[in-house]
Amino acid sequence: MKTTTMLRQMINSDSLTVAPFVCNAFHAKIAESVGFKAVYMTGAGTSAERGFPDVGLLTMTEMVANAKYIAGAVDIPVICDADTGYGGVLNVRRTVRQYERAGVAAIHIEDQESPKRCGHLDDKKVISTEDMVQKIRAAVDARTDDDFTIIVRTDSIAVTGWDDAMHRCDEYVKAGADALFVEALRTPEEVERAAKNLDIPLLFNFVESGKSPLLPASELERLGFKIVIYPASALLSVTHIVGQVMAQLKETGTTAHLMDSMVSLEACFEAMGLSSMLAEDAQFAQPTVCV
Repeated sequence: MKTTTMLRQMINSDSLTVAPFVCNAFHAKIAESVGFKAVYMTGAGTSAERGFPDVGLLTMTEMVANAKYIAGAVDIPVICDADTGYGGVLNVRRTVRQYERAGVAAIHIEDQESPKRCGHLDDKKVISTEDMVQKIRAAVDARTDDDFTIIVRTDSIAVTGWDDAMHRCDEYVKAGADALFVEALRTPEEVERAAKNLDIPLLFNFVESGKSPLLPASELERLGFKIVIYPASALLSVTHIVGQVMAQLKETGTTAHLMDSMVSLEACFEAMGLSSMLAEDAQFAQPTVCV
């Protein structure tokens, strides 16, 4: 089954799809190995891997290149951040086609002005509802696989307020959005209110130290959300752990005392699929002929 169809079935079911953070193919393989049924390629993490904060510096081609590696590494649906669509309606059409060709199952595009910034930072700006509606129509028309999911994100709550955000959501659904991502809901009451007001699959963004309440998956499922993403969990953890390891190495000149908190080299390679690759290689190896 295509991963686009798999994700559609997940979204249309009664259960919540939990999609953890990945910023590279290695993270995606780890997530798949522990049993997750979908993963989320974060723009913040992809930016971080290239040494940038999440302020809209990466291009569409950089993001799609990362998405292609991730989608090629796993057999589960990959949901991707597509920022603002990287320009006007023509850019949005190209963005959809490129992500689709990369093998991902869904993207989300947002109504921020370009250059955008992390949805949990202050001083965001949004484009007009009319301009975003045009982008959504262009995105929906551009896809060649009807199961490729177009998730539309609005950052308007922090900019123009609740009423405008709900009006935008209504217009975005009319324009063809398959799901909605209302960014930076501020309280449990707002989360529940959004779930009651919007009769379309909803995505919740679980951001540690962000602006939204950290509701457990069970509560989000009870409220009716269909997807929850965790775009910063591994990034924040890696920042802390790598910082500690670097500091210890600088101070002591060795990491031998940290080995209890590391996996072995073999286990690391195994997480990347070493055994299966060696078995595949052996399957096609030519036997030695003695003469």
